[in-house]
Amino acid sequence: MSTLTTPHIDVHRAGDRMKTRVSWLDSKHSFSFGEHYDPDNTHHGLLLVNNDDIVSPGQGFDTHPHRDMEIVTWVLGGSLVHQDSLGHSGIIYPGLAQRMSAGTGILHSEKNDAWRLDGAEHDEPVHFVQMWVVPDEPGLTPGYQQLEIDDELATGALVPVAAGLPRYRDRTAIAINSSHAAFHVARMTGEPDQVIELPDAPYLHVFVAAGEVEMEGVGTLDEGDAVRLTRSGGQRVTARRPSEVLVWEMHARLGAQ
Repeated sequence: MSTLTTPHIDVHRAGDRMKTRVSWLDSKHSFSFGEHYDPDNTHHGLLLVNNDDIVSPGQGFDTHPHRDMEIVTWVLGGSLVHQDSLGHSGIIYPGLAQRMSAGTGILHSEKNDAWRLDGAEHDEPVHFVQMWVVPDEPGLTPGYQQLEIDDELATGALVPVAAGLPRYRDRTAIAINSSHAAFHVARMTGEPDQVIELPDAPYLHVFVAAGEVEMEGVGTLDEGDAVRLTRSGGQRVTARRPSEVLVWEMHARLGAQ
């Protein structure tokens, strides 16, 4: 791992993302993913994947493998059914933090089940963002964790959701095996006095998952826009309307590949 010393702000607009579209999936990739490869866009800091996915009801990702990756899934609308080879099974919905550590190897599936949480049938898509960060070391024991944090999000503050950074160890909802990274979420109402401040870090990735915000020094960011910052932080972010902002704070990056 290595760090950079030159301050830099790089804005990536929603419409410029790589896309995968099939009958049941609309996926937009912030970084190289699958058949979409750009050698100049493989990661930022420790973040390798930031996929913005919409999956049709009754459809989803069949059982497939992962290895040596910390995978955080954040649902924006609808519900997603998770099942894995460790025997974990659950429904992920807005306000539920979820992390899967692939470690030495794990199989899992993710489906938009045709049933609501209350047992009634539905025909709604599920919208979620899936993010992958690199663990501290390969060959860890696979694991899974989830926790509901709706009450914390209702404050409108920037909430530490998943972290390995020691400073958040007692404040975060779930843990990840990456001691240089933390994932934060702000669910903002759009009230003019509601402001969040970005943490100072060598690497930040700010993603507007829903809504529209104004970021100090950048300007207006619409849904799907992202900002990659190096040696920066402290910028104030305000929401122009109800919005959800996802922030990765990282204190290391992948070495040259």
